[in-house]
Amino acid sequence: MTETTATTPRPLEGLRVIDLTRALAGPYATLLLAGLGAEVIKVEDPRGGDLARENSPYVGRDGVTVERAHEDDVSISHLSRARGKLGVSLNLKASGAQQVFHDLCRGADIVVENFTAGTADRLGVGYAAARAANPGAIYCSLSGFGANALDAGKAMDVIIQALSGAMYTSGDPDAPPVRMGIPVADMLAPVFGVIGILAALEQRHRTGQGQHIDVSMLGALTSFVAIENWSALAAAGMPARTGLTVQRLSPFGVFECADGYVAIVAVHEKLARGLFRAMGAMDLGDDPRFASRDARVANAPTLEAQITAWSRTLPVAEVVRLLEAEGVPAAPVRHPEEALSDPRVIARTETTPIAHPRYPHRSELRSSGVPIQFSAARTGFDDALPITIGEHNHRVYRDLLGYDEAEIARLAQEGVI
Repeated sequence: MTETTATTPRPLEGLRVIDLTRALAGPYATLLLAGLGAEVIKVEDPRGGDLARENSPYVGRDGVTVERAHEDDVSISHLSRARGKLGVSLNLKASGAQQVFHDLCRGADIVVENFTAGTADRLGVGYAAARAANPGAIYCSLSGFGANALDAGKAMDVIIQALSGAMYTSGDPDAPPVRMGIPVADMLAPVFGVIGILAALEQRHRTGQGQHIDVSMLGALTSFVAIENWSALAAAGMPARTGLTVQRLSPFGVFECADGYVAIVAVHEKLARGLFRAMGAMDLGDDPRFASRDARVANAPTLEAQITAWSRTLPVAEVVRLLEAEGVPAAPVRHPEEALSDPRVIARTETTPIAHPRYPHRSELRSSGVPIQFSAARTGFDDALPITIGEHNHRVYRDLLGYDEAEIARLAQEGVI
């Protein structure tokens, strides 16, 4: 792959995004677009801004704290999600806000919103308004249940995890449902949103027309749950929930060690024999219960008990060493903080450092990068972050839209911006 430098262009440079989003799902979509080079203008209500601004913990002159202690403390959520974005204030409920939105859309390529279904239209900033200002605008709506589900209510990540069935894909058979530790529904829908935006950009190259992209959180996560055929598993009498392992692929999963846990994959015959050698138990390969892949699956609980009895006597590092010596895929189960500092992901900017712009020396923090490598392009975020609400009002309203100082002052006085 060709080595990229700081002067190598990013794929979406020259595109402008109007970001009406808040919380996580929408801001993550626009964060990806910003990391791919688009100019993102984040629109916030002047009376409080993005909900993420109030998320604990905060970072500032005292380092990382649970409660905001100083006016210039910044939520780490906001610090992470608002990277590379210009911030303007706009009260969408105020008279005159729709004209400002129209002016923003005129020179934009993409608009992204994640209001409750129907809210953007009621505020006069829906797709119809964007299209009237700019027929080439690509407008992406992210919502819990789809843009037409007007009576469905608000959707949070845990609600979507519950409704999608995802919570019953993990955990032991008799255990309570397991909430995934990362906000998977909030993160998955925006990835599909960005896929839709890029596809619509390609179509616009041919037609010159924009369009409305509609992605639901429930649909995005349920489509992932559906990759496994749960009905077929039930018909075959195979348990769907098997805890730390996947018994239909046995041996496959997580096993306890003397000082932690290890992930092991020994699905195929060669790998299973390598596992048995690492265990010092070659006779398991001659046992009819474990002599073939189907037999191992049929007797998975018994086999997994024997693997655990072995792994529990050894530290993680020794189990990994023995398995790797036999060519069996294995890895320690790491804490997220350790994983984010893996030299491999750092080298590929798949995680990146973040810091308070005024107190960068106080804490070592890492957040997500753009996990894509290009041979003739790079990824990365512009040196922009709206610490205060409306921080870049003049840069956008004056320099980009051409508003004069008197117009900006009038809009501020009337509570529009």
